Amino acid sequence: MAGHSKWAQIKRGKAVTDAAKSRVFSRFARLVALESKKSAGDVSAPGLAAVIARAKAANMPKDNIERAIAKGISKDATALEQVIYEAYGPSGAALIIDALTDNKNRTTQELKHLLAQNGIELAGPGAASWAFTKSPGGYIASEPLVEISGQDEEKLSTLLEALDEHEDVQTIFTNARGYESTRD
Repeated sequence: MAGHSKWAQIKRGKAVTDAAKSRVFSRFARLVALESKKSAGDVSAPGLAAVIARAKAANMPKDNIERAIAKGISKDATALEQVIYEAYGPSGAALIIDALTDNKNRTTQELKHLLAQNGIELAGPGAASWAFTKSPGGYIASEPLVEISGQDEEKLSTLLEALDEHEDVQTIFTNARGYESTRD
């Protein structure tokens, strides 16, 4: 009867969901810390209030939010900076990668390596942004969207998953049809 333990099945499922929550919460914690630093801890500031509302919508615990705010205004807080990377994926799909990092050089090299493993190179600033319209919530893909099918669809999914797992990457935008939605 090996493998039929209900607890073992629950444990495996819980581990997967806990790992996903952890990634989401750590991303929001970094965003809250950055906005807290910008607003000097004023929770009524529009930027910080918006990020807190998004974190609460993702069911981030209140104490985690408060710790992130405190971390952002502490004197020994690391200086986080937002960096935008652009690339072209399979079938010429434009990618905009929004990252939040404390070391721009390290993050750039890690993302270059990650993209190179998938046969893609970073593009220069502005190379892929023409395919998007900037909005308050990020970037929205402009028409026409790029059609992807077959093997390129698998490559794009693999690439997006690999980028999603990188701790500095906050949001990924693409103009590939079926992938227009972004994640936080």
